[in-house]
Amino acid sequence: MATAREHGPDTPSVGATIYSVAERAGVSIATVSRVLQGAGTVSSTTTQKVLDAVEQLNYVPLGAARSLAVRHHEAYGLVLPELTGPYYSELLMGFESRAAELGQSVTLMLTDGKADLARAVRQLATRVDAIAVLGSAAMPPAVARALHGQKPVVIIAGAPQEGIESVGAENAHSAEQLTEHVLTHGRTRLVFVGDPEGAPDIYERHAGFVAAHRARGAEPAAPVRVPFREGEGEAVAERILSGEIEADALVCANDELALGIMSRLQDAGRDVPGDVAVVGWDDVMASRYVRPGMTTVSQPVRELGVLAADRLHHRVQGGEPHAERQVLATRVIIRGSCGCARPRDTHPGRSGVTDDEQP
Repeated sequence: MATAREHGPDTPSVGATIYSVAERAGVSIATVSRVLQGAGTVSSTTTQKVLDAVEQLNYVPLGAARSLAVRHHEAYGLVLPELTGPYYSELLMGFESRAAELGQSVTLMLTDGKADLARAVRQLATRVDAIAVLGSAAMPPAVARALHGQKPVVIIAGAPQEGIESVGAENAHSAEQLTEHVLTHGRTRLVFVGDPEGAPDIYERHAGFVAAHRARGAEPAAPVRVPFREGEGEAVAERILSGEIEADALVCANDELALGIMSRLQDAGRDVPGDVAVVGWDDVMASRYVRPGMTTVSQPVRELGVLAADRLHHRVQGGEPHAERQVLATRVIIRGSCGCARPRDTHPGRSGVTDDEQP
């Protein structure tokens, strides 16, 4: 029979225990426990040995399972990068409200500023029964492997990983329609604002932007790669005002960028959409009340949180995971910032919950 020491560093150890971790690291189980609890009383060298053993054996402590004996409800973890901006708050509200309806409690973990994300997620796993992770929070594959088979995991708006359930909103189709709509206004110098490599959903939106151009036999301009915050939009507007960026339309990765750009351009006396059309994504509340109203894409952020909580509940109750990614519909909302004189709700996206492959 193979012992823990006979497993290679990349070979998952089935049924790893605190004893096998201690054996691999050459320390006592008390030392392993202190390291995993973050006690701070163990030397850095020994701590690293323990963490290496945890990584090699794909060990997840069973603290949450032990606590079930004295709990009468489930506890689910939600991992987000941060809480700034309307997207994260909407997602959290949907997740938490559905969890409350199902009698679950929620433990929130923010990844920004954490030097060792893998360790933080493992520690969270000791306190909850299942975990939902926003794709842009970038759950490391090693952590996903460690959790797989021991804790139900759902990835929200991220690239699917083998064996892990994922949910998201449609991006590429609506982004292509949005870009095509802007092109029909006679705009010829469109620029995508946002970093396609910053998150899987932004990558898909940029892919739709590219597809709309190539459908017309045109090659799109390179994206302006910036983080997805309002202040970065203002900085992009300054680059437009200085002539560094030449564009007659901006297709923004989210409404925060679009609103920041539009506000700064208008403060400088530029006409939106006369000089520059600006469109966004998310349909946050402010998009409906600025003038001109923001042309954007409405996505069901709160519903994504609800769906993630439902899926975790299903899994913890013994249900099987969905083999295919679940995708919620989005739709283009036409207002005035693209150049339209009369706002309307148009271009419905895919209805209901569908698989990516379905038309």
